[in-house]
Amino acid sequence: MTTQTLQKKVYFFGNKETEGNRDQRNLLGGKGANLAEMTNLNIPVPPGFTITTNECLSYYKNNQQLSKELLEEIVANIKKIEKSSNKIFGDSENPLLFSVRSGARISMPGMMDTILNLGLNDEAVEGLSKQSQSEQFAWDSYRRFIQMFSSVVLEIEHHLFEEELTKLKQEINVELDMDLSAEHFKKLVQSYKKIIASNGKTFPQDPVEQLTLAISAVFNSWESERAYKYRKINKIPDHWGTAVNVQSMVFGNLGDDSGTGVCFTRNPSTGENKFYGEYLVNAQGEDVVAGIRTPEEIEKLNKIMPTIYKELVDIYKRLEQHFKEMQDMEFTIEKGKLYILQTRTGKRTAAAAIKIAVDMEKEKLIDKETALLRVTGDQLDQLLHPTIDPNAKVSVLAKGLPASPGAAVGQLVFNADDAEKWTGEGKQVLLIREETSPEDIGGMHAACGILTARGGMTSHAAVVARGMGKCCVAGCQTLQISAKAKTLKINDKTFKEGDYLSLNGTSGEVIEGKAPLQEVKTTEEFTKLLGWANDIRRLKVRTNAETEEDVKTAVKFGAEGIGLCRTEHMFFEAERIDFFREMILADTQEKRKEALNKLFLYQKEDFLKIFKLMPGLPITIRLLDPPLHEFLPHEESQIEELAKKIKTTKDSIKKKINSLHEQNPMLGHRGCRLAITYPEIYEMQTKAIIQAAIEAQQANTIVNPEIMIPLIGDVNELKTLRELVENTVKEILNKNNIHLNYQIGTMIEVPRAALMADKVASAADFFSFGTNDLTQMTYGLSRDDSSSFIPEYLNKKVWKEDPFQVLDQEGIGELIKIAIKKGRTQKSNLKIGICGEHGGEPRSVGFCHREKFDYVSCSPYRIPIAILSAAQEKIRHPE
Repeated sequence: MTTQTLQKKVYFFGNKETEGNRDQRNLLGGKGANLAEMTNLNIPVPPGFTITTNECLSYYKNNQQLSKELLEEIVANIKKIEKSSNKIFGDSENPLLFSVRSGARISMPGMMDTILNLGLNDEAVEGLSKQSQSEQFAWDSYRRFIQMFSSVVLEIEHHLFEEELTKLKQEINVELDMDLSAEHFKKLVQSYKKIIASNGKTFPQDPVEQLTLAISAVFNSWESERAYKYRKINKIPDHWGTAVNVQSMVFGNLGDDSGTGVCFTRNPSTGENKFYGEYLVNAQGEDVVAGIRTPEEIEKLNKIMPTIYKELVDIYKRLEQHFKEMQDMEFTIEKGKLYILQTRTGKRTAAAAIKIAVDMEKEKLIDKETALLRVTGDQLDQLLHPTIDPNAKVSVLAKGLPASPGAAVGQLVFNADDAEKWTGEGKQVLLIREETSPEDIGGMHAACGILTARGGMTSHAAVVARGMGKCCVAGCQTLQISAKAKTLKINDKTFKEGDYLSLNGTSGEVIEGKAPLQEVKTTEEFTKLLGWANDIRRLKVRTNAETEEDVKTAVKFGAEGIGLCRTEHMFFEAERIDFFREMILADTQEKRKEALNKLFLYQKEDFLKIFKLMPGLPITIRLLDPPLHEFLPHEESQIEELAKKIKTTKDSIKKKINSLHEQNPMLGHRGCRLAITYPEIYEMQTKAIIQAAIEAQQANTIVNPEIMIPLIGDVNELKTLRELVENTVKEILNKNNIHLNYQIGTMIEVPRAALMADKVASAADFFSFGTNDLTQMTYGLSRDDSSSFIPEYLNKKVWKEDPFQVLDQEGIGELIKIAIKKGRTQKSNLKIGICGEHGGEPRSVGFCHREKFDYVSCSPYRIPIAILSAAQEKIRHPE
């Protein structure tokens, strides 16, 4: 026998025979591991068993078939549950029923399939009726099971059953399912069977067949489109697979002494250390999360069931102390007895994540390192999103539940596909739904905000939105939504697809039109967490900035200098662009210098402001990089206007534009190549940098300018231009009789430069990896044009990630490793940085830490993310 066949496929939990524990998350999934752990803690958990994640992988290898050995273990475990519960699976007198749920390593709420009340058939429903002494309850459970089984396993459209239910309620004039009688539910069961038959399917009466089909359906849902999208969004590997949890049913819909609910050990929106949740009396769990009925706040349970409430509070405190993490729990009360159906690490907003981490450290539950690892870079990114300006006058149309904080302004769309399509076209959209379902996951991720008419604070929309960091207003009951007509009616106003609304997820307000936004203010906990990160990290964090506003923002977030100041961005202001265009259109070096002299003062003043805003910090200034054609106008009216300003003809401008045209500008006359041809450009920029540095130094500001020469592919390019820069610097310093610390380095963005890095390092004081262009040139991709087909590569799993968003550590990373090794062989103290967009992406920052970079540089608002990521990597990989 092989090791694989000897491995257990099924793990039992319940009573004293529990076979798993919390450390087996990879094997049992998060849900299964926690169910086993709770049973070990003597917490009341309905008995059941977990089919391992390995079996999910085997299922796909075995042409989506359950193995004979697995089926044998399942039957053996059913017998264990029958023994402990004194019920028989499928029995006509005392039936045992199961819930069948998924359970991946990491919680994926609502993304995979669940089936409740499994085991009911035409005979068992009579047994359930006797057992519960409620014919209405038994037949309600049966119709629920048929509806869920048909949708999930038989793949029959869910709405067909809902339409029958709605039609019946309208006929007898009731609003809630619970108002239907046993006879009504019997009638529905017959209607449902007809729907199944009309779709060419058969509802199985054999409970074992029901169970095997349900297990297969849960495994199949791992590869569903919504689950795939969720994994992609949350970076969950496809090869993990899911476990399946088969658990004895307990019923919250057996009367007023029964109920069900969802609760969190802390507030998932704010992080406040306060018990938080919702419940419904006489309901099953699906009723709470689906938003079909409006649930009550958890504190109210204390009034109607004080003993149960006290037991629940005791359990939540024990679980949080045990797991040392905020828990999300599902519970059911059956005839006055409390059961915990699951516990998992609770999804939370970014603000809550930070507060909970800092508070738990203060409470001595966790240490600072653990607290830092509890917050993700994505959460920090969400926290820095704008909020609605509290001083603005806005027209509030309606108010729902503040399900996920933040603000969103966008155009209305009414289905997930449109949300994805419109967002792909560059639009900001709000997804408007009666209630969201797992199928909406792609649209929820694409939208900037979500608005629903139904659902509570623990509904699907609320939980998923909080996990994504999306603004969400849920359960706004005054909304009248027509998904078919694509209209939203609020009181007497009607809004159609494409109209603008604003959402305040913090207050639950729906606001007419485009509300003004303001940047979020950071909290005390945010500052404390970043302080811990700063104490731990080795990697320095700089910013990519050239405007006064961006530099001030970067300083506020703790930037330790500038890793990329793009000098060309300084040329685009109104008057400056004309001088620069005059330089481009000049036909002699003398005229070019004349135009450049007009730009000199502007550049010098820009650099002087930056030096004063960042005293003593290194400022890396990249000399001109883009090709000249990018600065010239292309529209007839603009050409005519320019001709008048610089006193030339339209024809001469057009002739120059044509002469600068390149088949592939990315690989053309730009960067250092421009300076080889037109050295006067870099001469002027160097003068502006050094003169600004001298003036700053004379004003008692310590300066550390680093002049960066872009697009080097050959060491001789760098040597030639270094000599040009050094001669210019020496001339100015000698003239002013002053000493100045400065460095000259290069950007490594051409693959040849990486491969020849030892030679390039001989003429460089530092390397900065421009990974945007390095990725472009190594892949042979235009980052602008490739956006049209990269999504298809990702959908078809040709690539795991978009290489322009996440550094390709396998390919581009290998080039970087070669360059660092060769460069530091030549100069052991060679300073290494990164200044592409990858400099603020958490996994890419981790790579930079491991490869001994000196610093990363990123846009101002990603600085906190880089700081946190650098600290987390130091914790994971201490040097």
